[in-house]
Amino acid sequence: MGAPLVDRKTIPVAKPWLGEEEAAAARRAILSGWVTQGPEVAAFEREFAQYVGAPHACAVSSCTTALHLALRAVGVRESDEVITVSNSFIASANAIRYTGALPVFVDVEPYYCNIDPGKIEQAITPKTRAILCVHQVGMPCDLRNIVEIARKNGLPLIEDAACAIGSEILWRDRWERIGKPHGDVACFSFHPRKLVTTGDGGMLTTANGDWDQKFRLWRQHGMSVPDAVRHKATQVEFEDFVEFGYNYRMTDIQAAVGREQLKRLPAMLERRRMLAARYCELLSEIPGIGPPKQPSWARSNWQTYCVRLPQHCDQRSFMQKLLDDGISTRRGVMCAHREPAYAGLPQCVRAPLVESETIQDRAIVLPLYHQMTESEQDQVVAAVANACALVPASAH
Repeated sequence: MGAPLVDRKTIPVAKPWLGEEEAAAARRAILSGWVTQGPEVAAFEREFAQYVGAPHACAVSSCTTALHLALRAVGVRESDEVITVSNSFIASANAIRYTGALPVFVDVEPYYCNIDPGKIEQAITPKTRAILCVHQVGMPCDLRNIVEIARKNGLPLIEDAACAIGSEILWRDRWERIGKPHGDVACFSFHPRKLVTTGDGGMLTTANGDWDQKFRLWRQHGMSVPDAVRHKATQVEFEDFVEFGYNYRMTDIQAAVGREQLKRLPAMLERRRMLAARYCELLSEIPGIGPPKQPSWARSNWQTYCVRLPQHCDQRSFMQKLLDDGISTRRGVMCAHREPAYAGLPQCVRAPLVESETIQDRAIVLPLYHQMTESEQDQVVAAVANACALVPASAH
């Protein structure tokens, strides 16, 4: 028999930063007896709105459900079109399809992985009802130009800010956080891959009070009397179901955890920005590796650190070599139009998506998380340098 296998520690792509504070918060909610949508959710909404600088914040079960509600609120309906990117997690496009509308994909910029403002107007048709931009991997979109295009054409702008909690944009000479209303609605995710996590969950922010009320109605089956109101009532209340709605609620257990996570966010941002800068410095010494770029008007939260590979390296073989060396990676941001679920919708693609496909095929995501040590980062960089030297263009 051969030697026993050694249990090797693999550096993960991401790791949530959770501790005793979150455990105590969940316990507090559990022991309160109110575990569904209730006072913790309301407090989390207030604190989140204050953090990003939005008049209204509404908590829901995921960013996908947030996008669905946002699209419905701005008037997207069956047979409409929504301009967006294919180069995003498939939920961005799927939420559009939930409404019966068609996502129309435009290409992204080569350096920042975000929607190319110069390609939006040529995609507008009489069927276009909204623009959905994505702050991909935490890097803010060029909102100044995108907002101008949306307003010029009378189109609402929804921001898929799933990855962008804590990211900032220079807006009229002031740094402002993503989520403060620049477009019409911004939608966030609290999935474990994000900086702030509640296990899963989402949030909508807006300056439109009427839409905020709609979000609150629709997330709870369209019920006229929310649980919190009925619980406090001194007289018997019978609810009506005044509109078609959904079960898109966040629980109080999740919200209690989210409130503690929000307190950690400043430290997370500081640490991730330091690690991202260090990555950039170290990786710049490896020929052919393309570190991500940040425009002067943006401050990313570095939710994900995505690099481009040398032309001579096969992506899958490169990733396998890193995995063999104990480094987890992921391929570059996916393209929805290449997935089987969109194979029957060729009308979604009306112009070449060259940069989108290049990012999927020629980029990989390296490990980055709050608890990452400089020693672990050095190990990642050394493995990348080694893979660049050993992985050929075709190793199949």
